[in-house]
Amino acid sequence: MTLPELAQYLRLTIHALYKMAEQGRIPALKAGGRWRFLKTDVDAWMRRSAERARAAKRKNGRRK
Repeated sequence: MTLPELAQYLRLTIHALYKMAEQGRIPALKAGGRWRFLKTDVDAWMRRSAERARAAKRKNGRRK
């Protein structure tokens, strides 16, 4: 996927995704000077992020 395609898919701004890619916070590769994203990698990244958020929520809930 291209940067604009991914921005539409994730409903994020191109600028935000560009920064995330530059910082290595989202799975991406730079080919020919342009960022490219594999949908399967992004989907797996989203699942892992959601799992970490759920785990943190459960952990924080137990402390109360």
